[in-house]
Amino acid sequence: MRRLPVYFLLDTSGSMYGEPIQALNNALAGMLNTLRSDPQALDSLWICMITFDREVQEIVPLTELVSFKLPEIVCPQSGPTHTGKALELLYDKVKRDVIKSTPTQKGDWKPLLFLFTDGKPNDLMLYREMTPKIKSLNFGAIVCCAAGPLADDSLLKELTPDVVHLDNADSTTLKQFFKWVSETIEQGNRTQGTGESVSLPPPPSEINLVI
Repeated sequence: MRRLPVYFLLDTSGSMYGEPIQALNNALAGMLNTLRSDPQALDSLWICMITFDREVQEIVPLTELVSFKLPEIVCPQSGPTHTGKALELLYDKVKRDVIKSTPTQKGDWKPLLFLFTDGKPNDLMLYREMTPKIKSLNFGAIVCCAAGPLADDSLLKELTPDVVHLDNADSTTLKQFFKWVSETIEQGNRTQGTGESVSLPPPPSEINLVI
C-alpha cells in the first residue's frame, strides 16, 4: 500500500505555555480520533510530528496511523521560536523518509505539511534560507496556521500561499482548526493518484484564510 506522509511542525515556544499547549494536545487527540474513523486514512496515512522552541525535536517519527501514539506535548515557560531550525530538520526527514517512485516500484503519495505557530521565527535568516528548499520537496499541500496577534502571516506567506489565521489559541478554536486539518488530509487521500495538489476544503468561521 502506498503511503500518504503527513508532517506536523508545532510551535512549543514559551508563549504556548499554559492553556494554549493543553488546547493543542486536546485538539490533536481529537484530530487523530477523527482520522481513525476513516478506513482510507487507516490504510495509507503516516504521520510525523516535530516540535520547535529553543530546541527542535522529532517527537514522533513517521508512523502509520494505526499504531500512532500521541505523546503529551510540553513547552518551556519562556524561550525563542526556532522555525528555521524546524524547517531544516523537516527537510532532512522528508528527503530520507519519502519513498520515490522508480521504474519498478510506486513510491509514496505527495506528502502534506501543516505548520502551526503563535509567533514568528527568531532565526529569520535560516527560515528564509530553508523556505525555497522546503518548496522544492513537492508537497501536495503546505498549510501554515498563525494563531493569535503575535503570529506573522506575511512571513508564513513566504513559505506557502495557504495561510490561515486564528484569533487565538484557545481550546474551541484549535479544535475547529484541527478538525479542518483532518478534512484536508482526507481530501488529500481522495486526490491520490491524480497528480494534483490538494484543494483545501472551506474553513469554518473561526478560521480566516489569509489572502
